[in-house]
Parts: sequence; C-alpha cells; structure tokens
Amino acid sequence: MSFDSRSFRDALGTFPTGVAVVTASGSESHIGITVNSFTSVSLDPPLVLWCMDRRSQRHDAFIAAPGFTISILGTKHREVSSRLAKPGEHALDGLPLKPTELGPPGLAEALAIFECARESTLPGGDHTILVGRVLRFSRSNAGAPLVYHRGKYSALAQGKPPEGVEGRRTEDKT
Repeated sequence: MSFDSRSFRDALGTFPTGVAVVTASGSESHIGITVNSFTSVSLDPPLVLWCMDRRSQRHDAFIAAPGFTISILGTKHREVSSRLAKPGEHALDGLPLKPTELGPPGLAEALAIFECARESTLPGGDHTILVGRVLRFSRSNAGAPLVYHRGKYSALAQGKPPEGVEGRRTEDKT
C-alpha cells in the first residue's frame, strides 16, 4: 500500500495555523521567507522553532545565519506573505521594515516580533528544524492574525463566542 502524500498534506491543512515571516542576513542583504510552522518550545529558557524545506534556495543562508527575526503577521500582511512564500531568493526590498538590535529587521506593523539567536538545528525529514533562543521581543495589541487553513489565507471570526465561553465581539466597547 502506498502512502498518499497529497492527501496527507490536505489532512494537515485542516489544522489552521498562524503565518509568520522569518528574516535573516543573507550574503548581500537581508532575506525573508513565509512560514506557518512557527511554535513555542519553552518559556525557560525562551525557545521557539520553525521548519524550512531543505530544497529551498534560501535554506543554506538561513542555516548559516547566527540568528533570525520572526514577525507574526496580521491580516494586512497577506501580500507580503504571498511574495515571500514563492520559490527563489527573496530580498526585503520595498517592504515596510522595523530595525532590530539583532540585525535582520522585523516587518512593520507585525503583531509580534521575536529576535532569536540560533540555538540548534535538527533534521526533520525533508525539512530542517531551526530552534531559536528569544533574545528580545515586542508585540502590538492592534490587528487580527493572518491564518492559513486548507491551502488558503483566512482570518479568525470576530463574532459571538461559542456557547459557555466568556468573551465579547471586537466591535463592542464595554
């Protein structure tokens, strides 16, 4: 019996994920890549991880970088996400950026920005798992997260909370 990789990918796509852009210093300029594999690992020490396809043209540059910056995207970043998700080398030219102490910039108006020193890399099948130690971070209280679900961009519903869950609509003022 053969394993159906396309069906497996479609099944994984039923899990909604946030979308982030990871930036690093390349050989000539800063580079970026869109990821939906970002997750927290540990609070003490503060560690996060993301995964990168080993076939990516940007793979070696990210693996060689001593650190990287992760920007959590809001719904206004859809075009940036699409641009940096495509194959090829991707400079950050023309994008609104926010300088960081680490070097690789964050995206302006990101929901959160994490400056990370590379802690470790691990093999993960056809991907490399990059673990970063968070050195500094910032966050914004404005904006809704960009979400990826079933192969498409989406956003979280901003309606009435589910039965039995406290909360309010975002447009409510009280």
